[in-house]
Amino acid sequence: MLFYLGLEFSVGKLIRSGRSIVVGGSIYVTMNFILGLLFGFISGMPWMETLIIAGLLSVSSSAIVAKVLVDLKRTANPETELILGIILFDDIFLALFLTVMSGLLLGGSTSVIGTIGSVLISIGYMLLFLVIARKGAPLLNKWLDIRSNETFILVIFASLFLVAGFSETIHVAEAIGALLLGLVFSETEQRDRIEHLVVPFRDFFGAIFFFSFGLSIDPFSLAGAIWLALGAVLLTIIGNFVAGMISGRKAGLSYKASANIGLTIVSRGEFSIIVANLGLAGGLMPILKPFTALYVLILAIIGPLMTKESKRIYQMLNKIFKWEKEKPNSGKKMKE
Repeated sequence: MLFYLGLEFSVGKLIRSGRSIVVGGSIYVTMNFILGLLFGFISGMPWMETLIIAGLLSVSSSAIVAKVLVDLKRTANPETELILGIILFDDIFLALFLTVMSGLLLGGSTSVIGTIGSVLISIGYMLLFLVIARKGAPLLNKWLDIRSNETFILVIFASLFLVAGFSETIHVAEAIGALLLGLVFSETEQRDRIEHLVVPFRDFFGAIFFFSFGLSIDPFSLAGAIWLALGAVLLTIIGNFVAGMISGRKAGLSYKASANIGLTIVSRGEFSIIVANLGLAGGLMPILKPFTALYVLILAIIGPLMTKESKRIYQMLNKIFKWEKEKPNSGKKMKE
């Protein structure tokens, strides 16, 4: 999944990102991360667990959000470009967060200097791939110029497993290696071909990923995490709505369009689970697993419903906060 994510955005696309996207994404990530830190501390979690909770509370599910926008035919809405921009910024944050946290958790160092060294190795590893993506495209184009689709797929998967395995040996999460390789391939002329051939595998491995995560959870452990998960869900809904309103208004959008942003990006999914799995791989508290399972499940259900009912939710909140004057016929239209 992270390989496909890397394939979706290129280094050039990141450089060309508009100011409103950077501002909106920064507001969204900063607000959610700070709320996650506060939630972790209030819950009495150790600081490493608190960082993981802050991370998984900060990353939206790009797959769910994109699907909901298409299903509800909102791709042409004025706020959609900013929503997709925030998701893109969120994905960049995820890559940086996983890189730093894998250095902290998987580096194996107990001293401050050793920990800093592990983080620097992870960041240097990421920068190396960014340079390869920008400078190595001509060479990669020649290497990937393969006529046979079967051979082409084998080369892609061999590269993926090789990079993931090498990432493990230098104590960088294999998920980061997959994401960085996808980002490198996104700069080549074969990007569309890779995307076309990899999509079926993405869906298959995505299903296996969720299935295996579900299998690893003890159902009896869910009860101990229910209140923690509900608190995080409530905090996420409020934080996302406020962040969406601020981001939208900063970009010059209406109150209604700004509310749509906050009610659309609330869904959580695969990336929150990846963050939690990194924490578990680093030997953190087992409560992270049932907590994340409930948190993701609730928001994966509630998120699309909130997006679908965003008009009604906005009208209800507008009666309280008086953002915009209601049109005389709005009540009749709602009944119809």
